[in-house]
Amino acid sequence: MLKQYVLLAVVAMGLFGCASVPMGDSNKDAALKTFGGNSDIAGVYIYRNESLGPGLRMIVQVDGRPLGQTAPRVYLYTEISPGKHVITSTTLNPFTGNSENETDSLEFEAIAGKRYYIWQEVKPDWNPLAFVLPLPWIYLPHPKLHLVDEPEGQKGVLETKLAVSQ
Repeated sequence: MLKQYVLLAVVAMGLFGCASVPMGDSNKDAALKTFGGNSDIAGVYIYRNESLGPGLRMIVQVDGRPLGQTAPRVYLYTEISPGKHVITSTTLNPFTGNSENETDSLEFEAIAGKRYYIWQEVKPDWNPLAFVLPLPWIYLPHPKLHLVDEPEGQKGVLETKLAVSQ
C-alpha cells in the first residue's frame, strides 16, 4: 500500500510539480518580443506555452549543440545561419528507474532575415496497463516539435518568458 502512495506522489510531482530553469534577462526578453532582427541571419524562437508536464524540463539542441532547457511558460532564442538545421528536444523520463530519454527532432531550411517559431509540445502517453500490472510508470512524457506560422508563434512567445541560452 505504501508503494502505491509513493507512486501516486511521484506521478503528481511530474504532472503538477514545478520545474525551473535559469531565466534570461528581462530587458533582453522585452527586446526579443519586438520580433525584429538581422537581415543576414535567421532567428529561432523555441517556446513551451502550455502547463502540461510542469515538473518536466526539456533539453533543446540546435544542430547537435546544446541551446538550453525549457520548462512551462518558457522560450529560448537563437540566431542561425541560412541553410538546413535540426532542432532536437529531449526529456528525461522521471517515472522509470533508468535514464530513458524521449526525443523529437525538427529539420527545416532557414532563410536569412526570417524568424522561425517552434512550439515545443509535451505529449502525454498514458500507459493503460499501469493500473492492472505493477509497472513503475503511468505517464510517459514525449516532446513534440511543431514549426508554426508567425501569428501563432508570436502569440506563444508573448505568453512565455526568456530562459538562458548557452
